[in-house]
Amino acid sequence: MLVAPKRGFLQAEYENRLAKIQKLMFDEKMDAILLTTQVDIEYYTGFKTQFFESPTRPWFVLLPLNGKPKAIIPVIGESGMRDTWVDDIKTWVSPNPEDEGISLLTASIESLMKKYKVLGIPQGHESSLRMPISDYNRLIDNLHGLEIKDATNILRYVRYVKSAAEIEKIRYVCQVASQGFEDLPSLLKVGESERENCQRFKNHLLTLGVDDFPYLIAGSGAGGYGSIIMGPGERILENGDIFIIDTGCVYDSYFCDFDRNYAFGHASDESKRAYEVVFKATDAGFQACQVGNTTTDIFHAMNKVMQEGGALGNSVGRLGHGLGMQLTEWPSNTITDNTLLEEGVVITLEPGMEYLKGKEMVHEENVLITKDGPVWLSRRASPELPII
Repeated sequence: MLVAPKRGFLQAEYENRLAKIQKLMFDEKMDAILLTTQVDIEYYTGFKTQFFESPTRPWFVLLPLNGKPKAIIPVIGESGMRDTWVDDIKTWVSPNPEDEGISLLTASIESLMKKYKVLGIPQGHESSLRMPISDYNRLIDNLHGLEIKDATNILRYVRYVKSAAEIEKIRYVCQVASQGFEDLPSLLKVGESERENCQRFKNHLLTLGVDDFPYLIAGSGAGGYGSIIMGPGERILENGDIFIIDTGCVYDSYFCDFDRNYAFGHASDESKRAYEVVFKATDAGFQACQVGNTTTDIFHAMNKVMQEGGALGNSVGRLGHGLGMQLTEWPSNTITDNTLLEEGVVITLEPGMEYLKGKEMVHEENVLITKDGPVWLSRRASPELPII
């Protein structure tokens, strides 16, 4: 029986994350970094709330060059933030469209501009700003004489290498989802919709121990499916269909992300062959997951197998990605990414190919990079296309 890891982290985990980013801030000559998104704020503070689903209120945390994080948040979140290791908390009554924390935030930033007069804000690829653009413009207008510098690279690098406690949570949710997929053939039924089948899968995984399903897609079609990002829909599953489920389950804020394919009644030779090709491509990608290799090495290893296996194309744009507190994290397994693999990195291997016009076959597994070689976090799928 799987034993769930303890929820949350020791304060030392947050202290270590902060020490890492502060060293990089020193190298980049930044006095502070402004965080506005749910994931970044939770990562550095431990502040966990579903209230980010409401767009009404912005939330701000400053990472100073020295000292602990500083929170500038709506008063409704004060008690929750005081349960974290953060003790410098400033609040305002929100909603207040006339001044949604901007005056407090301006004063807090200015108090930290002591060495370089540089504020870091994530601005690059895969980053986002969770505040009104008009408020952001007002903030920048208020900060006279300061330089704004992109903090994307250093923020994403700290999250790139996972701690042992993070890996334990990811491994657990991967194992729970793996068990769910192994049980799934007994739950799937022809004559019912994708949605009905996926609902049974969700209910089963919840009983096994996942917290939630922020991501669950499904696709089906006679002899194959054409999309891996839609659904589940109302299409009725029939004999001769190929059915894919791709799930991003969560345990204590950490994701798994992998899929499984099934055929009903029978499968064509083309679909069986495509499944074998992407399965072997995943094996090739796994062998390339060595410390010192790059994400581009992984891409080439998998792509070579698919090209030799008759792939007509790939519409996904990459063959896997980072994984952690977000379903997809930096980096991407692409022909140009070239991110160096390090011990403690968690990635997905996701070879996908068009094997007939309009028909895709995608396979995905989750992998941990260690100094002794790669480790499967998801339990390996069947080497042959399962036929139900």
